[in-house]
Amino acid sequence: MNLDQYLPVLLFILVGLGVGVLPQALGYLLGPNRPDAAKNSPYECGFEAFEDARMKFDVRYYLVAILFILFDLEIAFLFPWAVALKEVGMTGFLAVVVFLAILVVGFAYEWKKGALDWE
Repeated sequence: MNLDQYLPVLLFILVGLGVGVLPQALGYLLGPNRPDAAKNSPYECGFEAFEDARMKFDVRYYLVAILFILFDLEIAFLFPWAVALKEVGMTGFLAVVVFLAILVVGFAYEWKKGALDWE
C-alpha cells in the first residue's frame, strides 16, 4: 500500500482546519476586547434574557420570525423546482402553482390581520 495516495486527503484536511481555525485564532488574539453595556446587552430576543420567567413579553417578535421562516422556506422550495422545471413537466408546474396560491392566500390573510405591521 502506497501512502502517497493519501497526501491529497491529508492536504485537504490541513487546509480545511487552517481555514476554519486560523481566522478564529487570529481574531481572538489580535481583536480588541473592550466590552461595554451595549455590547453585553441581549439583542434580537425582545426581552432581557435573565429575568423572571413569568414576565410578560411581546409576542410580535416571534410572530415576525416565524413568518420570515415560513416565506424563506417557500423560496427554498422554489429553487429546486426551477432547476428541474423541464423534467417535472406540466404536472410539476401546476403543483407549484397550487403551492404558491396557498401561500399567497396565507400571506394576504396575515397582511389583512395586521401580522406584518410593526408598531
